[in-house]
Amino acid sequence: MPVFTRRRPPQPPTDTSEPTGISGDEERANTEAVAGAGAESTGSAEGEKRASTEDGTEAEEPTPGAEAAAAAAAEERTPASEAGAEPQPETEHRSEANLETGAEAKVGVDPRAGAEPDAGRMPETKPETRPEVEPRTQARATPVPTAEAEAGVGAEVAGEAEPVPPADAEVEGTAAEIHGETKAHAEPTPPTDTAVEGTAAEIHGAAGVIAAPRPILRSRIARRLARRDRHPVASRGLRWATTALAAALVLGTLLLPNTLPALEPNRFTRIPAEAIIGAVVMLGLPRWPRLVAAVLYGVGLGALTVVNLLDMGFNEYLGRGFNAALDWDLLPDAQSYVADTMGGAFATGAAVGVVVLVLLLMAVMVWATIRLSELLVRYRSRASRGALVAGTVWITCTALGLTLFGSPIASDRAAGALKVHAQRTVDSLRDEAAFAQQAKADSFGNTPGDQLLPDLRGKDVIFTFIESYGRSATEDPVIAPGVNKTLDVSTKALAEAGFHARSGWLTSATYGGSSWLGHSTTMSGLWIDNQRRYRTVTAGDHLTLTKAFSKTGAWDTVGVMPGVQKGWPEEKWYGLDKLYDSRDLGYQGPKFSWSTMPDQYALEQFQQRVHGMERDKPLMSFVILTSSHQPWAPLPKMVDWDQLGDGSVFDAIQQAGNKAADIITDTTRSRQEYGKSIEYSVTSLTQWMERYGTDDTVLVFLGDHQPIARVSGDNASRDVPISVVAKDPKVLEKIADWNWTDGLKPAKDAPVWRMDSFRDRFLTAFGSTPHPSKG
Repeated sequence: MPVFTRRRPPQPPTDTSEPTGISGDEERANTEAVAGAGAESTGSAEGEKRASTEDGTEAEEPTPGAEAAAAAAAEERTPASEAGAEPQPETEHRSEANLETGAEAKVGVDPRAGAEPDAGRMPETKPETRPEVEPRTQARATPVPTAEAEAGVGAEVAGEAEPVPPADAEVEGTAAEIHGETKAHAEPTPPTDTAVEGTAAEIHGAAGVIAAPRPILRSRIARRLARRDRHPVASRGLRWATTALAAALVLGTLLLPNTLPALEPNRFTRIPAEAIIGAVVMLGLPRWPRLVAAVLYGVGLGALTVVNLLDMGFNEYLGRGFNAALDWDLLPDAQSYVADTMGGAFATGAAVGVVVLVLLLMAVMVWATIRLSELLVRYRSRASRGALVAGTVWITCTALGLTLFGSPIASDRAAGALKVHAQRTVDSLRDEAAFAQQAKADSFGNTPGDQLLPDLRGKDVIFTFIESYGRSATEDPVIAPGVNKTLDVSTKALAEAGFHARSGWLTSATYGGSSWLGHSTTMSGLWIDNQRRYRTVTAGDHLTLTKAFSKTGAWDTVGVMPGVQKGWPEEKWYGLDKLYDSRDLGYQGPKFSWSTMPDQYALEQFQQRVHGMERDKPLMSFVILTSSHQPWAPLPKMVDWDQLGDGSVFDAIQQAGNKAADIITDTTRSRQEYGKSIEYSVTSLTQWMERYGTDDTVLVFLGDHQPIARVSGDNASRDVPISVVAKDPKVLEKIADWNWTDGLKPAKDAPVWRMDSFRDRFLTAFGSTPHPSKG
C-alpha cells in the first residue's frame, strides 16, 4: 500500500560549520538512502522533473502545483508540528466531523513530495512511532507530521510501497489512514463478537468506506450501515427477531407431528437430535460447502413439512398416512373433488395457491438455515460449546428416558418420519410385484360359465353401494339414533311388502374415501387398498363377481353410476354390457355438493330405463348411490316419486339447503348432516324396493367405507354394514350358515369378514364350483 510523505518547502542554507557529529561520507550515504526511499514510495508524478546530482542524491524541481501545496502546508502547520512534536495516536472511534477536518487538512498537499536535503548536509530527523490504525476506525483531524517524520516512515515501508495516484486524483482517506490499512493487511484484526456483515475493508476503513470490488455492493452496504446508524435499537431488534424466527421455523419443522390430534404444545418442548447434528456439520465446513449444505438442509426441511402436512390430510380423510410411492395419483382426484364440490374456479385457485405456498415454504426454510449457519460460524466458540452441551443432554435424556410435560425430552421425530416413509415406499414397491402375481391366481378363474351361480338363475340381482355407509352410522351416539330409526322403519316396511333381510359386517379395504377401492375389493375377491393395486388388477382379466354373471350368458349386465362424469374404461373389467353414467340419465336439476343428482332420481331412472323394461334375460345391475358423499351439504330430500320428472323439482330444496363451507368447518354439524344423508339414501333405496321390487328381485346393498375421521372418530373401525334383501325365502336360506342378523341393522356381534372374502362366499353359497387358475 502507498505511504504518503509530506514535502517541506525549500529552506535557506544553514551554517555548515556547526558540528553535526556526522562525517561527509556518512552524510552523503544517509542522504542517498532517504532520497531513494522517497523516490520508491512516491513513484513518478505527473508534472515533476528529477535531476541526478553528482553525489547521488535527487533534487526535484517543484512544479507550480507542488509549490502551492507546500505553501498551504506551511501555513497550516501548527507550532507543535514545526517543533517536531509527534502526532497524537488516533482513536478507534471518530466522528464524521473529525473525518471532514482530516480531509480538509490534506487539501493541496502533494503526498509524493519528499523532503529536500539541505546542501551539503543531512537534515535532522526525529524518529516517529506511528500508531497502528484498525481497518474499521474512522479518521479524525490530526496534526500534520513534519516532512522529516514522514520521510522516516517512507523509509520504513519503502519496500512495501505501491504507486500513488496523481495529486489531482480523488483520494479517500488520509496518508495515516492508508498506512493503517497497510498494517491491517500485514496483521489482520481478529473478528469480534459484534454482528457485522461484510468484511472490514468493505464496511469501514480508517477514514470511511473503502472502495468495494463492486460499486453496487459498496452502495448497498453503505445504505445498510446508514440505516443501522440512524436506528440502532430498531436494527438490533429486527436482527434478533429474524434470528428467533429462523430458529423457530427450523425447530418447529423438526418437531412437527404428522397427525392433527398430536398437535399439542408438549410436542414442541423437546430437543431434536437433527438440529444438533446440523449445527455440528455447519461448524465443520468451510464457507462454500457450508452454504450448499445449508441450502440442502433447508430444502429437506421444507419437503419434510410438506410430507407431514400430507400425512395430516390423509390421516384425517383416509385414515392412513401419505404414501409417496402410491398416492401422487390421488392428487388430481382431490382437485376434481374440490371442483365438483366448490366449483372449478375455486379448485384452480386452490391448486395454484398450494404450489405457491410450497415454493414459499422451501424459500423460507432455506433462508432460515442459511441465517442460522452464518450465526453459528460468527460465534464459533460459543456455538461449539452449545452443541457439545446439547448433545450431552440429548444422550443423557435418551439413556434415562426423561420426559417433560408428558413427552420425552430427546427427540428424533424428523429422522423417524423419514425412516417410516422410506420403509413405506420400499414395501409398496415390493408389494406391487407380489400383488401382480397374486392377481393372476383365482380360485374360480377356470370355472365354466354353466357352473357359476346356478342357484340364482332367473333372479334380477342388484349390487348397490351406498357412499360412506359405515359402522359409525349405526353406533355413534350423535349419528346412530336417526339412522337406526330409519333402518327399523325400512325393515318393517319391506316386511309388509313381502321382503326379508339378513345383515352382517365387512371390513373395508379403504377408509374415508377412494370408494372405487371398496367396490373393486368386494367384486374381485382381492384386497385392493391402494391406487397401484387398483390399476394392476383392472388392467388384467381377474374374474369379478359382476363378470361371473356375464360369463354365464344367463344375465344381461348393466351399470348405473351417476358419479361417473366421463369415460370409464373399467366397465369392461367389471363385465358390464351397458353403463349409464351421469350424462345418460337426463337429469336437469341442481347438483347436491359432490353428487350430480339425488339417489331417488337415479333409482327412478334405473327403473324407467333398465329394470322396468321387458327383457329376454334376467338382469344383473351394479348401482352406485352418491347422495351421502361428503361434505353433506346441501342435502336432497324425499319427494313424491311421481313428481320427480327431470329433476327440476329439487331446485328449491337445493337453494334452501346448507352451504358446504359451513358444514366442513363444524365437526358436530358434519356428523349430524352425515347421518341425515345416510337416512336419505337408505330410505330412497328401500322405498324403491317396496315400489318396484318383484318376487325375483334380489338386492345386495352395503357401504363402501367409513366416513372421514372427523365424523367417524380417530379410532373408528373400517367395518361397513351389508344386507341381502329378497322376497323368495330360498335366497336367504342359501346364506343361513352365515349367521347374519335378521333385518337391515346388523347386530354389534354379527360376523365380521374381510371385504375381499365376500366374492368367494357369495359364489359358493349360490352353487358355483371352484376351478382355480394359477398365476
